[in-house]
Amino acid sequence: MAGNSRNQHFGAATPYLRLFALGRSLDSLCRSVYQDAMAEGTRRAGREAIAAVIVMVISAPMALLAEELPITRNSSISDFQNRTQDVTPYNFDAPPQGLFRTITTAEGFDEQLGFQRTHEIVPVQPTDRFRPDTQTIFIVFHLHQHYQGFKVLGRCYPEAVAGLDPTLLIGQDAMHIALEDDSGYLALSPPQTIWKPGRYKVEIHVGEQVNEMSLMGTMRFTVLKETQ
Repeated sequence: MAGNSRNQHFGAATPYLRLFALGRSLDSLCRSVYQDAMAEGTRRAGREAIAAVIVMVISAPMALLAEELPITRNSSISDFQNRTQDVTPYNFDAPPQGLFRTITTAEGFDEQLGFQRTHEIVPVQPTDRFRPDTQTIFIVFHLHQHYQGFKVLGRCYPEAVAGLDPTLLIGQDAMHIALEDDSGYLALSPPQTIWKPGRYKVEIHVGEQVNEMSLMGTMRFTVLKETQ
């Protein structure tokens, strides 16, 4: 009976022993977790402090640089567009440009074999002053590269010739330019047997026909008097 009583007493105390042992185990486990959490928090705080210092070190020169930069106004769209004062207007009353590499009046022309083994037309005795008995006045030109055929047309007017209306068309010529051509000429003959002394102008057009959009420029020449 005594043995049974001790066993019963021990058996009754066993739950308390188990709770005590479990409490110590949990306390040890919690203490380990708490310590690990504290250590991790310390390491994280250290890393964040180092990162903050690095950012401050990098940002300091940039802030100083930003302070030194001048403050500029906001640019308007017109600042990025071609200004009228910077654009040179095209002068249709002067020798043509753009497509024409060179153009001149001359007493004649000749043909040469170009570096691409093509026939190149060159002026002979280029001048803008002619004698009244000149049978033909030539306008010789060289062209930039082009990608289709077209016509070059010349229309001659007596700009300042005594007895002639300056708006009167007294002569014209045209030359078809093929894709492979890079030079050409126009030939103008006197309206009568000889040229009257004075200043003449030749409107140069490009296209298939003359219209308000085909004008490329204007050439001028002078016919001298007999005594000059």
